[in-house]
Amino acid sequence: MEEALLEIHRLDAWYNRGQMVLSGLSLKLKEHEAVGLIGLNGAGKTTFIKALSGLHSACHADRVLFRGRPVRFRDRGFRTARYTVFAEDRSFGYFTFREYAAYVFAAYGQKEPDMSRLVEGFHFEPYVDVLLKDLSTGNCKKVFLITAFALKAELLFLDEPVNGLDFQSTEYLYELIAGYKQYGTVLFSSHILESITLTSDRVCVLEEGRIRQTFERGQMDAAKIREALHDV
Repeated sequence: MEEALLEIHRLDAWYNRGQMVLSGLSLKLKEHEAVGLIGLNGAGKTTFIKALSGLHSACHADRVLFRGRPVRFRDRGFRTARYTVFAEDRSFGYFTFREYAAYVFAAYGQKEPDMSRLVEGFHFEPYVDVLLKDLSTGNCKKVFLITAFALKAELLFLDEPVNGLDFQSTEYLYELIAGYKQYGTVLFSSHILESITLTSDRVCVLEEGRIRQTFERGQMDAAKIREALHDV
C-alpha cells in the first residue's frame, strides 16, 4: 500500500465548545495527487484548511502524521512543507508582488525562481509593482497563487481558489492544479463542481464537519457528486 504523505486522524475544531465545526474528520493525502474538497456553505471547508495551516488553534486531532512521523500543525518543519492560499486574504497590504514573493522565498529558505511564465499566465504583468492593498480581490489572489505555484511546496492548500478570478485565469489555474502533481500534493476546496471534477484524482464530500463520501477518479460523476451534496 502506498504510504500517505499526510494523515489526519479524528480532527475536531470549534469556535466555542458548543459550536463544533469539524467532528472526527479523518483524511489521508498521498504523494503527487490532487484532492478536491467540496461541501455546502458552512460544512467546514475553510476551517479545515485553516487548521491544516496552523491558523485555527481551537482544534484537536488524535494523530497527525507527515511522512509517517507525528507532527503538530504549527511545527516549523511542517510549516515549511506547506503553503496555503485562502479564499480572501488582505494581509501584506503594503507589499508589492515582488516584495511579497521575495519575503516568502526567504522565509522558506529557497532561491527565488523566474516567475515570468506564471505572471503572464495570470495576465498579471501590469500589477507586479502595485501595493496589494490597491489591487482588486481577484488580482490580490493572483499574487498568492503565482507565489504558490512558483514555490512548489510539498503540500499546497487552496481555499476556494477560483473565487474572484476572470475566465482566462480560471482556466490557467485548472492547468496548474492538474500539473502540480509532479511537484507535490494539492488539496483544494470549492463549491464549483466543474473545478473539482476537472482537476481532481479524488473528491471528498464534507458534511457536518466530517468526510461523508469519497469519489475516486473512475467514479467521479458530476451527477453523483451533486446528488451527494443535495443529500447533505
